[in-house]
Amino acid sequence: MQLLLMPNLDKPNVHACVRRLTAMHFPEPVIFMMDERLKGNFSGCGPLKWGPFDELMEGCDACIAIGGDGTIIHSGKSAARHHKPVLGINLGRLGFLATLESDQLEKLQYLLTGEYTVEERMLLKITLCSPDGSREWLAMNDAVLSKGGPLTQIIELNVRNGEQGVGFYRADGLIFSTPTGSTAYAMSAGGPIVDPALQCICLTPLSSHSLFSRPIIFDANSVLYAQPASGSPKQGIYLTIDGEETVSVGPEKTVRIEKSETPVKLLNLTGKSFTDVLNEKLIWRSRK
Repeated sequence: MQLLLMPNLDKPNVHACVRRLTAMHFPEPVIFMMDERLKGNFSGCGPLKWGPFDELMEGCDACIAIGGDGTIIHSGKSAARHHKPVLGINLGRLGFLATLESDQLEKLQYLLTGEYTVEERMLLKITLCSPDGSREWLAMNDAVLSKGGPLTQIIELNVRNGEQGVGFYRADGLIFSTPTGSTAYAMSAGGPIVDPALQCICLTPLSSHSLFSRPIIFDANSVLYAQPASGSPKQGIYLTIDGEETVSVGPEKTVRIEKSETPVKLLNLTGKSFTDVLNEKLIWRSRK
């Protein structure tokens, strides 16, 4: 089995975790691979196969994301583009998407014995349309439209589902999230928690200036459009994808939000259900 390691260099324990992984003994041969651009950072680790990232991704059986939820999201989208499953090892604080903690590395042998499940998670395809062309992204958690001007100003957005109007929003912003992302920013903004086994698009307003503006859950086949209204501030509106990349959305641009045809596949080696993880990492920790 060939496993592509995708470590977050900003995590203080990442080198120790990689050393422990490469020193482990498995009942069958396991080849750990890593992007050749990281070779100088892991020279003291055990045997690693180095090469160009895309070639290693094509040749691997699975990806191992080592870090926090952000690392798993970033790695998961890369793995999804190549139709590879991804396993998360948590070195962060919450690690809601991770299967293993750093002290559970021995469970990695379950990949060889087949004692695991594969959970398919829906991704969003986000398209920024403008007269000059379009740009596309995948979002595993969410796409957020938010204000970029002074804190006292709110933005105005028109939202429709296909050709049917959804609403006019005066708010700090809007969150369009997947079921996976429903436990992230959307939850903090008062959105619903959605079982990730479902397929839907969640719209959660951010501090909406209305008594009747509430989160809405759309069918996964919906194609949503969000466009700045004429009353939006001159400072502009910004689109942020999974907290990774932010671009400006001018009045002549439209953001299209829809289900991606490609899901991300998360490997589960512990057998814990979504509600198990929800209780352990969100509800239980909040009571400590």
